[in-house]
Amino acid sequence: MTAASDDSEQQVCYLCLVSGRVQGVFFRASAREQAVRLGVSGRARNLPDGRVEVLACGPPDAVRSLRAWLKQGPPQAEVMDLDCQPLAWQQISGFTTG
Repeated sequence: MTAASDDSEQQVCYLCLVSGRVQGVFFRASAREQAVRLGVSGRARNLPDGRVEVLACGPPDAVRSLRAWLKQGPPQAEVMDLDCQPLAWQQISGFTTG
C-alpha cells in the first residue's frame, strides 16, 4: 500500500449504542470532546429509549480509543452496556451532537 492509496482503506466507522444513565449527564458533549481530541468524526445523539447513539469514523486506533472511552463515559454517567457495530466507511466532517 502506498501513500497515494484510497483514504477509505485507512479508515473505519462504527455505530455504537450506549445504555445506562447516559442522558442528562453531559455524555454527548463529553463524547464530542473526546472525538475531536482523537481526530474522530461523526455524531452523538440521544435516542427516545434513553440510550445514546454514537457514530464514530476515522483512523482505526482513534476510533478504538473512543470506543474504549464510551465504555465509561464522563464521571456523571453510568454505562451499563455498549454495543458497537462496524459500518461501511462514510466521509463525515466534524463531530456533532443533537
